[in-house]
Amino acid sequence: MIDMLVRLYDLPSSTALDESAIAQGVTLRRARAFEKHTVSAFVRAHFSEKWVSEVEVAMTRQPISCFIATKEKQILGFACYETTQRGFFGPTGVVETARGMGLGKALLLKSLEGLRDIGYTYAIIGGVGPKEFYAKTCGAIEIPGSDPGTYIDLLP
Repeated sequence: MIDMLVRLYDLPSSTALDESAIAQGVTLRRARAFEKHTVSAFVRAHFSEKWVSEVEVAMTRQPISCFIATKEKQILGFACYETTQRGFFGPTGVVETARGMGLGKALLLKSLEGLRDIGYTYAIIGGVGPKEFYAKTCGAIEIPGSDPGTYIDLLP
């Protein structure tokens, strides 16, 4: 799967997505260190063990490089950055029941803003699945020759 490049100095505003989340009773925020076990369990239950490993790396960063979407004390989605490689976005996921609420977009932009805030000008979205989503949401473009990129010799 190909990698994509995002210009962090040209991100769209996340204000409307933040307001939409609030109107739906959803909170978008950084995960907290004491929630590591809860966020890891959520990712394990809904996504993959490999992503749990990446979430646990994100939870050790200062500031923590994992954003979550919550509603009524339940996690609906997450997004991380600076896990597999420096300057990389991901992993990210939203539970099926919460898809279509704009949370994936909101979490993506929060994470990209996080990368911008620590000094990056560009970010890489590694091993992209939904290319059209990233192109539309944040102007990401494909990086020629980036498949398989960093994702080689993967252990089970």
